[in-house]
Order: sequence, then C-alpha cells, then structure tokens
Amino acid sequence: MKGKLILADGTTFRGQLFGGSNATTEGEVVFNTGMTGYQEILTDPSYCRQIVTLTYPLIGNYGTAKQFNQSRKSFVGGLVIDELCEKPSSSSMEKTLSEFLTAEKIPCLYDVDTRALTRKIRSAGTMKGVIVSEYTSQNTINEMMALPIRQNVVEMVTTPVTYSLDAGKNALNVVTMDFGIKKNILDALRKLNCRVTVVPAKTPADAILALKPDGIFLSNGPGDPKDVPDVVAEVKKLIGKRPIFGICLGHQILALAMGANTYKLKFGHRGSNQPVKNLETGKVAITSQNHGYAIEEKSLKGLPVKVTHVSLNDGTIEGIRHTSLPITSVQYHPEAAPGPNDSVRLFDEFIDNMRSAKEA
Repeated sequence: MKGKLILADGTTFRGQLFGGSNATTEGEVVFNTGMTGYQEILTDPSYCRQIVTLTYPLIGNYGTAKQFNQSRKSFVGGLVIDELCEKPSSSSMEKTLSEFLTAEKIPCLYDVDTRALTRKIRSAGTMKGVIVSEYTSQNTINEMMALPIRQNVVEMVTTPVTYSLDAGKNALNVVTMDFGIKKNILDALRKLNCRVTVVPAKTPADAILALKPDGIFLSNGPGDPKDVPDVVAEVKKLIGKRPIFGICLGHQILALAMGANTYKLKFGHRGSNQPVKNLETGKVAITSQNHGYAIEEKSLKGLPVKVTHVSLNDGTIEGIRHTSLPITSVQYHPEAAPGPNDSVRLFDEFIDNMRSAKEA
C-alpha cells in the first residue's frame, strides 16, 4: 500500500506502507547513520515514540533474533527505510524483519528516499512527522499533526518494579536507576561481577541508599532531561554518597543535578560511527550514540566538574568528571549494541572507583 511521511513544515516523502492503512503513527523524526544493528535500534528505549530513519540503504538482510533485543519490547514510534529486504540470510535468524515489525506493531514506510530525508533533517533540524496511507484525509492528518510530542517518556520505558540480577562471589552491588536501560549495559556490568539491582526512575534517594550499593549507575533513556525534575532532585541527593557513573540521559541528568544546564541539539547524534576524543589521553574512539540533548559548556563554569571527552564532529561535551568525587559520565554508549566497543573499559573505571571507595 502506498504511504507517505509528512513533516511539520509540509515536506512530504512517499513510499510503501508496511502493515496496511492502520499502520499510521506520529512523532519526532530522527535519523541513525549506523550500517548495522537495526534490531538493537528498534528495541533501544531511547528511541521511545520517535520515527527513526535509517540511512543505510538495505535493511533486514540478516533478519532478527531474540538475543539481540535490548529491552522487553520496542518503544519506537515508527521506522522509515529505503529497501526492505524480504529474503534475509543469517545462521542466527529467527524472524525476518517484516515478521518482527508485525509482532512489535511498528509502522514502517519503505522505498523512501532516505538520503533526501536525512539531508532535510540535517538542514532544518528534527521536527514532528506523521506516517499515513496515501488515502488518509487531510482532516485526519491535521489532527495527528496537532498532537503535541509527548514529554517525560521515561515513565513509559522505566521498569515498573525493582528487580535484581545476581553475580558471583565478592560481587560489587550496583543500583541502577532505570531511565530506559539497554540489556547490553546490564550484561556489561554483570560480566564485571556486579550484582545489579534495577530500580524505577523515580525511586527516592533514601530508598536507593537503603539497598547499600557500592555504586550507583544512571542509565540511558529517551527525551529531554528537564522533563524529569523529580529524578534530577533525587540524583542530587546521591552526590557524594557513593561512586556514580552515568550514560547518555543519565549523563545529562547528572549534569543537571550538579548545577549545569542542557540544551537540544539541532539534529542530535545517532549512529555507531561517532568520533570522540578523550582529552585526558588524547586518544580518539569511535562510539555508538543516540541522543538529542547535550550539556551546555558555559554552564560548567564555577562547578567542580571537568570535561573529559568531546565530539570531533561538532565539539559538544561527551564526558565529564567531578574534580574531587568518584563521579563520571559519558554521553555515548560504551557498551555499544550496536556499534564498536572501543570505550567498554569505562566500566572498569567505575569498578575501580567502587573498590577504592569500599576500601577507604
């Protein structure tokens, strides 16, 4: 069935609508430049309610498998791609991408000029869009476009209940505030012999400290960090109590808790090929990223915070460190999934901070 993506400024991109006339959706339109990892992208909670455009021209060529899911379900608003592969080949494949999209009820528009769409977003910035069938009435389109982009999407993706993942003997106890955590982050912590307790995003600081953590992890997640002021307030109470490590949204929330400011990027950083420079070592790592907000550098003036990493694409802040406390965070995803694992050793630093604090 013919379909179309209509942007807020009226720009229209036509293609084929997978799933029929009922496969309509609305949300902020973003793009990801990764060449692989479409299943991990579709199950990354950080894309909650967004319409994701994949720039790689052929999607679905290796199918899907449950082991690559990064969350309990897909939270994306929709998918826009060029060619949808109908005959994938992989030894680990369990379902085709088409079957996965059907099972997860993900609206998909394919046979789209994604190069033109990406250039549009890069020049005009991210904006709202709607995916509809070619025959959808203008009144319906107007009603969909009038709906506000949902705020505080963290509450949609966070765990509803606390749960724990055991580890081996002499494990470090890490309490993770779940803002939309990816499975591979939990796997990375467990591989380093951490017993991980995952708590809902709005868990009070007192309840977190009552779990007697050796360290506190602030996870990735979707949306604007300023949409969760109650969470920022609780994180502020945790500063100085235990070693803290934040990733992505956790990085931004931590910055706000320490008195800094954040702002929205024009089109964000989304892909598995983002170069980041470590200012302490001079080394450059290729990183996996997915975010639309960043820390405002001038807001760090006078705070006990040091910038440790910057993006080589646009110079934005990619990592910070407290000057006297064992608190660090990065904007990118050192656990990858998808992407390179150049920066996975950042988890080792978190382990070292916890052990040092425990021995003190």
